[in-house]
Amino acid sequence: MAKNTDRPVTAISPTAARLSFAGAATFALLLAALHFIKPELDPSWHFISEYAIGEYGWIMVLAFLSLALAYASLLVAIRSQLRTIAGRIGLALLLLSALGLTIAAIFTTDPITVSENAVTTEGTLHNLGGTLGLAMPFAAVLIGWRLARNPAWSSARRPLLWATGLALVAFVVSFVSLSVMVSRSGGEFGPDVLVGWPNRIEIVAYSVWLMVVARQAIRVRSQR
Repeated sequence: MAKNTDRPVTAISPTAARLSFAGAATFALLLAALHFIKPELDPSWHFISEYAIGEYGWIMVLAFLSLALAYASLLVAIRSQLRTIAGRIGLALLLLSALGLTIAAIFTTDPITVSENAVTTEGTLHNLGGTLGLAMPFAAVLIGWRLARNPAWSSARRPLLWATGLALVAFVVSFVSLSVMVSRSGGEFGPDVLVGWPNRIEIVAYSVWLMVVARQAIRVRSQR
């Protein structure tokens, strides 16, 4: 049997957990608001990053930074509970995801319909940030699985597993749908390539995971 190297739940930072919850909730609210503020972007085939282009783009930048803050704050809140190799890898991936979101916030994406010859350096750097963000579902799986196995978190096991499963399924659905649709379209994006909703469901699922883990961290900490 593997030795439990986690520290007591009293080492959890409730302040950081609350900040993580608030950051994820802020992201979700700002993203929802942008669907009304910028209705010209059809959510069925535009990525959420395109809300950062043009007027009111600062709202999407703020949303990305709020989510990056949520990732980093959760790391601070629960790092004491993840002392195994799997846990530490999960935390490293969570940090990588926060870095990716920060890069995505700083550099604005190109429009989804941009031609290959018109891709900008800023758009390329934004895509780099998005690529780093692919670490998030793996971070969620490792962290969620490890916390669910911690006896001190036994009361939180069910919501942790549900939230982790949701994040993983959302990632798989988004990844598969994007791969299939892009393959069928020959790499061209447009109204017939419906990648928008899977993209939104995936990122919202990550926000839900963050809020669930942060809330459970606060609950577990308050019970001791």
